[in-house]
Amino acid sequence: MRYDQAIYLICVTNPKDENGNPETDNIGNPVTVDTEHIVFAEELAVFSSEFYNAAVTGLRPEKLFEIYTREYGGEAKLKHNGITYRIIRNSFGKTPEKTRLTCERVVADG
Repeated sequence: MRYDQAIYLICVTNPKDENGNPETDNIGNPVTVDTEHIVFAEELAVFSSEFYNAAVTGLRPEKLFEIYTREYGGEAKLKHNGITYRIIRNSFGKTPEKTRLTCERVVADG
């Protein structure tokens, strides 16, 4: 296995103000901050059975990456080749030392 694909795991946080309340913008929407860190992964094929099973629930798995479990901190998104994906499933690989991340492409907010 070759971990030759650079991916950026994205941690989304909600900063707090000096009183410990979530920060908001000028119209009251919560502010979020994305923090990225790079890891190396192996890109795997999304199996057709997984694709069709996910489609039943409205998910569209597009990418599958395997990384070392110690590098994954529960991030909700990742970026690969400049495209942002939402992590829709994480599971152990062939051993507990490896984690597989199933992802779907993030569509821009309208």
